[in-house]
Amino acid sequence: MTRVHFIGVCGTAMATLAAMLKARGLDVQGSDRNVYPPMSDFLVREQIRVFDGYDADHITSDIDLVVVGNAISRGNPELETVLDRKVRYCSLPEAIREHFLWDRRSIVIAGTHGKTTTTALAAWVLASANEDPSLLVGGIASNFDGSYRLGSGRDFVIEGDEYDSAFFDKTAKFLKYLPDIAVVANMEYDHADIYADMEALRIAFRRLVNLIPEHGLLLLGADCPEAIKLAHLARSPVETFGLSESADWRAAELQPHGGMTRFEVTHCGEQLGHFDVPLYGEHNVRNALAALAVAHAADISPARMREGLRSFLGVRRRLEKRGEVRGVAVYDDFAHHPTAILETIRAVKFFHPDRRVWAVFEPRSATSCRKVFQDDFVRAFDESGAEEVVLAQVFRTSVPEDDRLSVDAVVEELVRRGGRARALPGVADIVSTIAHEAREGDIVVLMSNGGFGGIHEKLLASLAQ
Repeated sequence: MTRVHFIGVCGTAMATLAAMLKARGLDVQGSDRNVYPPMSDFLVREQIRVFDGYDADHITSDIDLVVVGNAISRGNPELETVLDRKVRYCSLPEAIREHFLWDRRSIVIAGTHGKTTTTALAAWVLASANEDPSLLVGGIASNFDGSYRLGSGRDFVIEGDEYDSAFFDKTAKFLKYLPDIAVVANMEYDHADIYADMEALRIAFRRLVNLIPEHGLLLLGADCPEAIKLAHLARSPVETFGLSESADWRAAELQPHGGMTRFEVTHCGEQLGHFDVPLYGEHNVRNALAALAVAHAADISPARMREGLRSFLGVRRRLEKRGEVRGVAVYDDFAHHPTAILETIRAVKFFHPDRRVWAVFEPRSATSCRKVFQDDFVRAFDESGAEEVVLAQVFRTSVPEDDRLSVDAVVEELVRRGGRARALPGVADIVSTIAHEAREGDIVVLMSNGGFGGIHEKLLASLAQ
């Protein structure tokens, strides 16, 4: 039996790949530091052995392959042993390609925003139509109760991350995924620790387009000028989707409808009728259109598409309601880019125009901790419609001070523009403030791409007291 060892196994993608290889009958183990829930529980459930900490002794002579995570760098004792002994190694995306994608139609969902939701949506529409697809997504898709699925069908739907692959390969993960169908919904600057500027990011997406075969399909977000610019590079057919009148897949007449967003769909001039998706906001309608375009490429009828969209259960941490206490609703959202914050809060206000919304944000990602987005954060919160804005302190204090986001400056500018905003030093202060000031009917949206110090349960518990 092939034995695979992961150096760094507790990230969502690494743990998911380990489980997928285990399901394929491989003997899988891994190492990581500070192993904790939920991924530690996931790995136990999947019966994957995990070493707590890194040690050269973990690299035993019976290991056939080592998968190196992109958070691992030179100096790691296990990595140094692998290099010294010339143990066969690869990156996570290389392992995915070699073990799962060569014999499938690879459907790669890429873009700065909406990748996780669109990937889960597309996979579910295919699955609900009995296509039995495989899935790999960077979140917990509720319809599948997990982040992966190994089906027997032709299609493999995979979230195409533009982040780097490994210490020895700084190119985007999605370049390893053999795209037959690629979705690029949008392109905005992000990942300042990987891409020096917007042009460097553009190059990565151009390379993705260049990999699509002539008989494949490129789907582009019609409402994003950067995405549309990719069309002329494609050797494959190209279709567009969005709210723009020029879109091949167009949504119009958006309205709240029984806890869902209802919209009318037109495909190349043909009216397909109304569709419902149990998600909020224009950005999620665009995600749904991308999923419909993928399903159409798989010859699924509009009726089956309609049924699939309507029965979608969402993705954990994507505007996920965590609870309601004393009439105060608490939501968790992964938003960390200014555009994602703006779209998320606007979506909540679209459905609940008469309720007070608290926008609570922790700058945590490598880019959001830097001042490159400082003016964009001001614009996002100012235009979002949130009545209360609360900013936590920057999570990555290792970012040099002259390059670090100033939450105080963001708050000062928002107040100058007439908004209500404040910066609070820690989770305890945020919880105490909201629990004291929130009133019945308020909606609190907690936004971070990390755990945010367990703020969700702490706030609900404090509200209950």
